[in-house]
Parts: sequence; C-alpha cells; structure tokens
Amino acid sequence: MAEADWVVRYDGGGTPVLRYQQGEREGRPWADLLEVLDGSADAAGFIRAELPGWVVSGSPELGQRLVADGATVLRHAHTFRRDLRADPPPADWAGAPLREGLRAVPCDRAPEELFEAWRAAFAPGHVDHFPGDDAQALSERVATLLAGRAVGPVLPSSVLAVDPEDRVVAGAILTDRDGLPWVAEVFRHPLRGYRGLGADVLRRAVADAAARGLADVHLVVSEGNPARRLYESLDFLLQETSLTVIVPE
Repeated sequence: MAEADWVVRYDGGGTPVLRYQQGEREGRPWADLLEVLDGSADAAGFIRAELPGWVVSGSPELGQRLVADGATVLRHAHTFRRDLRADPPPADWAGAPLREGLRAVPCDRAPEELFEAWRAAFAPGHVDHFPGDDAQALSERVATLLAGRAVGPVLPSSVLAVDPEDRVVAGAILTDRDGLPWVAEVFRHPLRGYRGLGADVLRRAVADAAARGLADVHLVVSEGNPARRLYESLDFLLQETSLTVIVPE
C-alpha cells in the first residue's frame, strides 16, 4: 500500500504515534487498519484525545484497551485470503449444477429481490444481524452493496441461486475493494432449506474469479459466525484479526 494512502498522527514533540487508512463507517470518520508506530506511547489515550467519536479498526489488544475506557464494540472480525494461483480451485467447482430445481444466475437483480433471503440469513441472534427495520436494512445494506457504495463495484463472478419460482434463495457477492476482490456477502434463506447451498454458490463464484484471472479472493468474517468453518474448508487462510470500536466522544 502506497505511503500516500496512509494518514499519520504525531504527538506534540513530532513523533509519529499511529497511522491508518481514513474512510467513513456508520456515518462517522473511520481510522481503518490502524497501526501503532510508537510502542512507548499510550496509544489508547492518544486515540481518545485525537479521534473522539471516530470508528477505529486495529488490533484486538488495542481495541480492548479502548473498550476498557468506554469505547463501544462494532465488530470483532477475521480477515481471510484464498490464493487462486498457487492453489487453484478444483475443476468441479466451475459451473457445477446446483441441486434439483435451482438455477445459478448473475447478480443483476434489484435489491428487493435479494432482500428476503439476505434478511432471513442474518436474522435476530446472528452475529451480523442488522438491528434496524427492514426499510433501513434494504436501503443501508443491500441497496448500497449492490450499487457499489458499501465496499466497491460488484464483480461479474458474483452469483445468485433462484428456485423454480425464480425467487432468490442464496447468493455469493464479490466486490472490488480498492483493487482487491472481496467476498462481501454469502447468504442462504434458511427457511427454504437447501442446506449447503451457500457453499455451492461460493465455490462457483471463486472458480469463476480464478477463470477470469484474479490472483486471490479476500473476505472478512465476524467472530462467532459459524460461516468461518465453511471458509476454512474452502482453503481460505487467516491473515489477521481486528477489533472495530467507536471511540467515546
């Protein structure tokens, strides 16, 4: 990552204390990928003074110190990567037929067509459940994702599964995040059955990404999400763990 992409914060004596990628999250300024540069500094205290009200994503140890000082946890997550060149997907992942009655289609449907399955997949009690009402969830999560405003443009390797009534029952949505392919969502409508369908559509999406010449695919999974076992079974390897918090005002 180019040095110009980093924001560096200095203490009163001109010593660099931390650096991060600046963005926006939850309507707040966001210090993503935050790294502490001065190991002797009170980094948590520096962040409370310099970044009040910000969202901060960094090491779990730093996040826990901020939480002890009143910060609110947004997400405890793990980043995974699958190398598509050194470890290409098995041949049978590409274009493998879905179970009887289902069809694989491009991810070019309206947000409303994906919403029922997506919302059911992340129902109350799921670690990634969106707590707002359905209208908020549709506009702030699904619509922004498909429009490319949440993570980045949707990639053509994305795939949806539809049933005989042409209803979306599952999907794997890949996006371009600053030049890197990311699995933004994998979901399956649990009330319509088809156990294992999430893995099926993800295999197809990963195989298509490899066929298009992409070098790798990345994803983030929340702590406590059972989907982590699926990703590990498909040879996604853990890269790092982070804790995202809201710094007290």
